Amino acid sequence: MYSFELVRPSSLADAVTALGQDEAQALSGGQTLIPTLKQRLASPSVLVSLSGIDALKGISEAGGVLTIGGATTHAAVAAGAGAYPALAALAGNIGDPAVRNRGTIGGSLANNDPSACYPSAALGSGATIVTNTREIAADDYFQGMFATALDEGEIVTAVKFPIPEKAAYMKFEQPASRFALVGVFVTKGAGGVRVAVTGASNNGVFRWSEAEAALSSNFSASALDGLSASAEDMISDLHGTAAYRAHLVGVMTKRAVTAAG
Repeated sequence: MYSFELVRPSSLADAVTALGQDEAQALSGGQTLIPTLKQRLASPSVLVSLSGIDALKGISEAGGVLTIGGATTHAAVAAGAGAYPALAALAGNIGDPAVRNRGTIGGSLANNDPSACYPSAALGSGATIVTNTREIAADDYFQGMFATALDEGEIVTAVKFPIPEKAAYMKFEQPASRFALVGVFVTKGAGGVRVAVTGASNNGVFRWSEAEAALSSNFSASALDGLSASAEDMISDLHGTAAYRAHLVGVMTKRAVTAAG
């Protein structure tokens, strides 16, 4: 590591001001940023901690929408998102207890790791990502591997999840990291069926439109018989080939539909 200034604002306004400094970077749970700093892959001169801003924490439900503060930890989501059981279950299976008690939903979505779990929940739910300046639909938010619609210095303050009629998340874990080798979040609600896949593609989280079309007329695993995801643009590494990941997309989608049904 190297020397840097750590700023701990107690309000969102102070955090925005601090992030206006040259080479300043937001620090939420630090589960990705701290290892990145240790490997000297990033070198901000100022880290702006969001962990002391109470307005960015908490969970509430109103009008069929679950709103989660950006600095809310995975453990808090697992314990407090009972109105959306599939989301609570997803949060409770991220990493290990140390990760769940430090990592935050806002940090995960801002980082947009291609194998993270929350991006599939947000995209699969048709969620809205709220920042200090605007609201962004999940369909517009995710823009590729580690890429989002966030502007420089923009902070994820909350995420709004419409609570669907049915939902489930199924993850095939990479056992060492517990990241998703392939994870699929399926929902059925007023807006139709959504199927979001994480861990599989070089382009990051994506919606499997062919599966959505098949499930819209028949929400059962059998509707996916004969349907397969394309291996084009799938990740291929020591953990699995592109073809293997494409196969897992179909398997995990069927499991998610069965669990949700």
